[in-house]
Amino acid sequence: MRSRTILIVEDEPRSREGMKKILGVWAAGQYEILTASNGVAAMQILEEIPVELMITDIRMPEMSGLALVSQMREKRIQRQPSVILISGHAEFEYAQQAIHLSVVDYLLKPASREKLIESVENALKAGEEQENIIFMRKMTDPQLMAVREEEASLSDPIRQAIDYMEMHIMEPISLQEVAGHVHLNGSYFSALFKEQCQMNFSEYVARRKLQKAKEMLLKTNLPIAEIASRTGYQTVKYFNKLFKEYEGMSPGRYRTMRNGMEGHVQ
Repeated sequence: MRSRTILIVEDEPRSREGMKKILGVWAAGQYEILTASNGVAAMQILEEIPVELMITDIRMPEMSGLALVSQMREKRIQRQPSVILISGHAEFEYAQQAIHLSVVDYLLKPASREKLIESVENALKAGEEQENIIFMRKMTDPQLMAVREEEASLSDPIRQAIDYMEMHIMEPISLQEVAGHVHLNGSYFSALFKEQCQMNFSEYVARRKLQKAKEMLLKTNLPIAEIASRTGYQTVKYFNKLFKEYEGMSPGRYRTMRNGMEGHVQ
């Protein structure tokens, strides 16, 4: 399990080492604290190592902190860290540019130990929330999302059917079972579902079950056979076949690739 990383970019050695010492004690080994004396060195680190948070001075020779953040946002580095800017001058122009660059916080020198740690904790929390949002968007099935977004326009029986399926998604679900729950004839329910959801009942169930399976693949260490069972599939072979049909890869490869791409440690 790799330690997460905080990068301090500051051309003044005393200030740079002071912040490193404060954050090193605060982190207690949970974060690796790296430093760079200028923007060029910082970019090299950002291109090689995933960084959760970057704290950078604004006024530095060669490349300002604002230029560093701007360049970082333009490049496709491994991950975009949260940013805290530090300045010895309370200049409105800096604050304006910081907002434009989506900087999490703006500290004035000299920042106290308490203020620095508070700012770091808030920035890391904001970064985690943003990462979770991006992660869930990448994992979500767009066709299921489209149904959810149009939920208000669905008829009561279809909404009730979807709610029922959500409650029983980890069990085998049949069309007749759900149709009976909403008091409709099976054939009529099937046609109504396809008309309103733009996919047939069996496809919706398959997509929703695979969505649940993907969550378990990424968030747990459960064996694939157990995940197949927990999503209502009687055989792993059929689960693997269906997963590959929809995702273009096996469940095992999906777990390996996504964990590697997102940096999530299971």
